[in-house]
Amino acid sequence: MKQHHFEFYTKKRIVVKIGSSSLNYEETGGLNFTKLEHLVRELCNLRNRGMDVCLVSSGAIAVGRQSLGLKERPGDISIKQACAAVGQARLMMIYQKLFAEYNQVAGQILMTKNTMVNPVSRENAKNTFEELFHLGAIPIVNENDTVSTYEMQFGDNDTLSAIVASLVGADLLILLTDIDGLFTDDPRENPAAELIEVVEQMDSGIYEMAKASTGSDVGTGGMAAKLTAAKIATLSGADMIIANGRDVSILHHIFDDSFTGTIFKANQKDTFRIADFILETIG
Repeated sequence: MKQHHFEFYTKKRIVVKIGSSSLNYEETGGLNFTKLEHLVRELCNLRNRGMDVCLVSSGAIAVGRQSLGLKERPGDISIKQACAAVGQARLMMIYQKLFAEYNQVAGQILMTKNTMVNPVSRENAKNTFEELFHLGAIPIVNENDTVSTYEMQFGDNDTLSAIVASLVGADLLILLTDIDGLFTDDPRENPAAELIEVVEQMDSGIYEMAKASTGSDVGTGGMAAKLTAAKIATLSGADMIIANGRDVSILHHIFDDSFTGTIFKANQKDTFRIADFILETIG
């Protein structure tokens, strides 16, 4: 199956995830404001096309680390949580300002594991998303790192973005990362590695391609986390794309059916329950 067969321009509800390594300068850990502004413009254009849009944004810990003058990525959980407390507020302030420049309203949603496994909390969260979409707003989601270690376990919000896609019934999840997609081997180490353009079925051969490492000092996600996200998204009925966030204009190229990346085809199973998956995976 070829990429152009997917006709992504027909999608109605999109979740876009961007990681710390795509938002921050690797040399300093500081935010790349040019890229951030470009990302916001791309998302506003998707809203203008009539699509519901949700952004899952990493970066709170990295922004807090920069704000607090920490030169190395913190290893202690309490320091990470302190960085998140500072960084999340600053990051949202920046997003609010940028979205307002395009006459777009953004709303913040912070989630924890309990948000999803508790039936009442899960339904409340779903209702909040639905009302934001109904009002034309763009939800900006992050893990509530000040009280939770979930994001630190699963890697740069990849899994969280798939959980959000499942919760809101999205038909497309886009992971913007620091690699072009899923390769037959690690392209940083093996120049003969080939990009896999379409994955029609998640099987053992695909999972064996996962790499648990990442080449960035600001991000935490590896290919294993992205394949976990693909499993959640596809079983929930959403196509998923891994694409390089180096140039965020790839977003409109995706909807013009002309881009480099890996597509994971939706394979919805009615028996799949996201809360059960979280309990079995996270404990």
